[in-house]
Amino acid sequence: MTKADIVERIMTSTGFSKMESFDMFELVFSIMKSTLENGEDIKISGFGKFEVKQKQGRRGRNPQTGEDLTIEARRVLTFKPSTILRKVINQ
Repeated sequence: MTKADIVERIMTSTGFSKMESFDMFELVFSIMKSTLENGEDIKISGFGKFEVKQKQGRRGRNPQTGEDLTIEARRVLTFKPSTILRKVINQ
């Protein structure tokens, strides 16, 4: 499913125009992006939890050359689906 598909579904479900639906979609995802960028978690009841986790730097190795390298510390985004979403998917 693409952004255009989601906007189309918003449009048909709500009766808003395509532009209004697009703006609504962009606003929601803009809020989500900025929240995650600030390191805050997003918990959507019945859907799941988006969480930003800090990963420590560690030693690694290039599998092609065998060369040792350092993998820098970084933040990663994880998603844990809610129990409700897991049940719906697995039915």
